[in-house]
Parts: sequence; C-alpha cells; structure tokens
Amino acid sequence: MGAGNESIGLLIVHIRQQLETAFAELDAWFDQSAPLRAFVPTRGGWTVDQILEHTALTNHYLLILIEKGAQKALNNTSGLDLAQELAAHSFQYGKLDEVGLFGSFGWMRPEHMEPRGNKSGQEVREQLKQQLRQCLDVLDRLPNGEGVLYRTTMTVNNLGKIDVYEYVYFLAKHAQRHLAQMQRNAAEYAQATTEAD
Repeated sequence: MGAGNESIGLLIVHIRQQLETAFAELDAWFDQSAPLRAFVPTRGGWTVDQILEHTALTNHYLLILIEKGAQKALNNTSGLDLAQELAAHSFQYGKLDEVGLFGSFGWMRPEHMEPRGNKSGQEVREQLKQQLRQCLDVLDRLPNGEGVLYRTTMTVNNLGKIDVYEYVYFLAKHAQRHLAQMQRNAAEYAQATTEAD
C-alpha cells in the first residue's frame, strides 16, 4: 500500500495517539498500591515495579536508535526523492501490532534490559515522561514523511528493516505488551488478596 502526504500525516497522528495512550496508562501504574506493585506472580515473572523499570530501560536503548535514525533520515532528504519513497512506502501494522500482545511470540531480551532496582519509582516515572516527550519530538522533526528515508534492522518478530516511524510505533507497542503483563499481575494479586480475606 502506497502512502501519500495525507496518509503519512494520518499515520503520524495514529503513532502519536498510540504513544500518548500507552504512556498515560504506564504512568497510572505508579499510583497503584505498593503491595500490588511489589507482588510477585506465582508462576514467576516480574513485579509491576520491575516491568515499569524494564520498559523505561528498553525505551532508553530504542530511543538511541530512533534518534540516530531520525538524524540519518533528515540527512537523506537531500539525496533521496521523498515523494517517490512515500509512494512505495508500506507500514508493517500486522507484525508491529503483534509486539503489543503479551506472549504472542518468544522474546529473548538482552541482559542490559533486565530491571536492576537501581532507580526509585519516582525516577522511573520521570524517565518515562521524558521519553514520551522525546518520542513526540522525533515525530515533530519528521512531519512530512522524512522518517521513511532511513531503515534499520529489527530482529524482534522477524520485522527486518523498519523505518523511523515503525521504530517509534514499536516502542509504543512494546509498552502495550507490558501493560497487558501488569494487568495479569493485578488480576492475580486481586485473587490472592480475596482468598486471603
């Protein structure tokens, strides 16, 4: 499916909405009770606090690549025909949306993205707020489709080469994946506390 200027504008609006929704939902978890945020699922896995820390850590590394990609895309505006690139552009909604589904495929995460507990909840919360601003700033710098002018390989879910917009959307979907995980924790916690009463 080709994308003209109008549809790239709609795509950017959609990505922005996905980001704002995901980050607002992440932020709301910091207002949950400390016992819920510290609850360890019986089948193992991370606590809510650990999931939030992991999400911020992953965003940190994704944003390094996104920032580099955005700059290279802008540099490419002088050498590539943006209209031609947009006409041939397609967005991998299917594979990217799968990223947002918890447990949809196996995922080997790098060790440097494991939560360590080195930051307070408030520090993680502030980091996530800053990361949302950074993502929105990247979109603001690529308002006319420039983000399609640079692609980077993403091995997760066999995505292959993805452009800057797809990378930002991936970040939002990764957050969604972990929102679903936290919901599972909360449901198990509610059941455990009900049974304890």
